[in-house]
Amino acid sequence: MRKVRQVMFGALLALGASSALASQQYEPLAASVQAALHLAISDRAAPDLPAFASPQRQIWLNEMSGRLAKRMPDDAGRMEFLRTVHYEATRAGLDPQLVLGLIQVESGFRKYAVSTSGARGYMQVMPFWVKLIGTEESNLFHLRTNLRFGCTILRHYLDIERGNLFRALGRYNGSLGQADYPNMVRGAWERHWSWPTLTASNP
Repeated sequence: MRKVRQVMFGALLALGASSALASQQYEPLAASVQAALHLAISDRAAPDLPAFASPQRQIWLNEMSGRLAKRMPDDAGRMEFLRTVHYEATRAGLDPQLVLGLIQVESGFRKYAVSTSGARGYMQVMPFWVKLIGTEESNLFHLRTNLRFGCTILRHYLDIERGNLFRALGRYNGSLGQADYPNMVRGAWERHWSWPTLTASNP
């Protein structure tokens, strides 16, 4: 029985099967917090992609692209995905490799993933966030929209938890205080996406 549980856990981690995990929980937001998050989501300026070609960032892009190739075979789509991950993570003050680890666990890099609780897209964002801080046009299956919501929400939880990543990840997944999910994200991050932190300025 123990071996069966270990095999099931390994498969769950490999697939990023978020449907078997908890999901973000609705929490009332103060009006000032709601307004600030809405502003963060609404600022939809496109990343300055030519600036991404700095040598350090290009090395990062090439390295991550190689690691992600088996999961995302399409070269153009993979590059767009990685540029957007880097831009939205950096914009929110997050490590892009952490975000890749979270996406691996949450959706297995599946753009149209939907959990049993209704969480959507790469970062498995719950639809109630659209009503809280988005607009009627917010499509959680859109690449940048999903990543912007997900990164903004994780940043919000990190701020609430004063930088405590373990607790912030627990909030993100709706499993605050439980170790399984934070450990899965950290494990994916460290095993598959670890990379020296970029020192270049934000895009």
